[in-house]
Formats: sequence, C-alpha cells, structure tokens
Amino acid sequence: MSAVMEVQNNTEALAALLDGGDGSLVTLVAGETRVAAHRAVLAAASPVFKAMFAHDMLEASCGQVSIDDVEGPVLRLLVAYTYTLRAPQLPDTAAQLLSAADKYGLSGLKAACERQLISQLAVETAAATAVRAVRHSCPDATRAAVAFIKDHPQVMASRGWADAVLECPQEVNQVIRLLGEPPAEASSPTATGGGPTPNSDRQPHSGHSRTTAAAAPHTSARHTPPPDDAAVSRFRCLSGAERGRRLIEAAKVGAVEEVRLLLAAGADLGARDGDGETALHWAALRGHAAVVRLLLSAASDPNARDRWWRTPLHWAARNGHAEAAAALLQAGADRGKTDEDGDTPLDYARQQNQHHLIEMLTLR
Repeated sequence: MSAVMEVQNNTEALAALLDGGDGSLVTLVAGETRVAAHRAVLAAASPVFKAMFAHDMLEASCGQVSIDDVEGPVLRLLVAYTYTLRAPQLPDTAAQLLSAADKYGLSGLKAACERQLISQLAVETAAATAVRAVRHSCPDATRAAVAFIKDHPQVMASRGWADAVLECPQEVNQVIRLLGEPPAEASSPTATGGGPTPNSDRQPHSGHSRTTAAAAPHTSARHTPPPDDAAVSRFRCLSGAERGRRLIEAAKVGAVEEVRLLLAAGADLGARDGDGETALHWAALRGHAAVVRLLLSAASDPNARDRWWRTPLHWAARNGHAEAAAALLQAGADRGKTDEDGDTPLDYARQQNQHHLIEMLTLR
C-alpha cells in the first residue's frame, strides 16, 4: 500500500468512526501491554488487519488480537502510526518497528524506519542492518549496508558480524554474494589488530598461580551451505596477513561460516596473534568445538605452541571444554606436552578442578 493510499484510507476510516458502535474497538495484546484501537483505522492502514477483520478471525471476533514478536512500546508506536501516519523519530526502535511495519503492510512506516536504519549505519550495526534489510526486502537499506561494509571491511571482524553469521546464515550468505557483485577492488585493508585482546579471556601468566578463565559463552553452530565462489573471491581480495588475522578473530567468536569462507580463500592456518596463538588456540580456549573440528579438518596443527608453550589442548583443559578437547585428542594432540613451567594439560585440568577433563586426560 502506497503512502498516498494510506492517507486516503485513513481519512475515510476516521470518518467511519462517527457511526461506530460498541464493536468498533479491538484490543491488541503484546506481552503485558494492551492497546485499544478502532478496527476501521487499523484496517484502513494495514491490509493484514483488514483481512483479519473481514474474515472475522477467531481472535478478532473475540475483540482481542495477540501481536507476536512485538514488544509493548513498539506496539504502541505501531498503533499510533495508524492514526497519525507519522513515523516516530526514535532510533532505538527503528529495527523492531521496521519488522512490525513489514509484517502488517505499513509501507510508509517501513520506509521511514528504513531511512533511520541507513542513517545509523556503523561498524557494529552494519551486519544487523544488512541482515534485516535482506529479510524484509528493503532495497535502499540493503544497498546502503552493503556499500558501508565494502567501505569498512572491519565490519566482518566485528562482534555484530559474528552474531549475524551464527544467527542468520542464509541472510549473511546473501549479503556476502552482494559484496562480491561487482567484484571489489583488490585493495588490502590495513590490519589494525582490532577485537578483544587475549588477556580479556584469561589471567596474565604468573607461574603456577592461575584462576579460571572467563571464556565466552558457547554458541551452537548452525549448518550452512557451502561457500560460493563470490563469497570466497571477496576474501581472496584481502592480503594474506589480513586473512590470517580475520581467521583468528572468527575463531575467537565461533563464527563457523566465516572460518569456512576464509579457509576456502586460503587463510593461513599458522597465522598467529601477538601472543603467538593460532586460530585453533582461540577456538579451544573459547570452547567453540565446531570451529575446532573445522580447523583440524583443514590440517591445523593440534600441537602448536604459543609464547608460553601452551598448546590448544592446554587451553581446552584449563577452561573445561570437553568437546573441544576430545576433538583435539582425536586429531593427535599430545597430552604430554608441557608449558614453560612444565605443566601438562592434565595439570591444568587438576588446578582448575575440571573433573570431566581430568577423567578424559587420564583414561584416554
């Protein structure tokens, strides 16, 4: 429905309220929020509500409609729009409001939210905006987000990108295809060493005195399609050093699909960060078992040592990541390897009271 049609229909709906009886009102419910509205106004603004009331659906006939996947404040803004046809200038609600506007066919509100999302593009929000734009068929926001990501390649090393890869793999694959059309210039962004520092996940090395590392929460990997040529080509445009850096960053956050793309693009499995740690070290430290298995299947060295002579198995044992440790052992990780203090992975497990790891490293 065009914005012009919305205005015309809304005017007629407001006039119809003069003859409305007791049945002219309906209550919209979102969680604990309840909003009363006129059926005529909702139907005039939204083809979805119009169809609902025309067919006398069960909820509507009872005078109450449950609005799923919409929070209370967003519902109030949605209803307010149907009466005023004025989009609220609230940046914090633009994303949710766009989804609701798309669901209920409010094209004017959807366009206004799309413009707000474009104006808010930033490194951490670009991935989420691109995913939302693709999902809700927002061509302007899609083009703007893709252009922003092309101009700011650090987006693909951000937490926002990693979250999008894990939660919305199909949309991210579409975004990656768009990034490859037309082919990007083969320029190598300067590696800045962005992202969390190693010490944000562990205590500094101090001999035998250790405390349990604060590993990131484990997130289950989703099955995604094989990487296509355009996606791989996009990563091949990066320098070897940048591909290696991104491989480590993707392993840190458990971004399975990005790890797969980078490996297909020839990322160096032996690339190391400032502490001499590989992507496999980080995947084991964080407990991202799916990434551990993927890296091992690509022939990553299970016995690689960091600056303290710790192997990936040391980190998995220290943080209690049994699934990652099992994958490392199956790939030939040496449980007898010692760090610079002479401690084995079993010693680490004992120091941190990781009972499952103690049993695994003792019996296997």
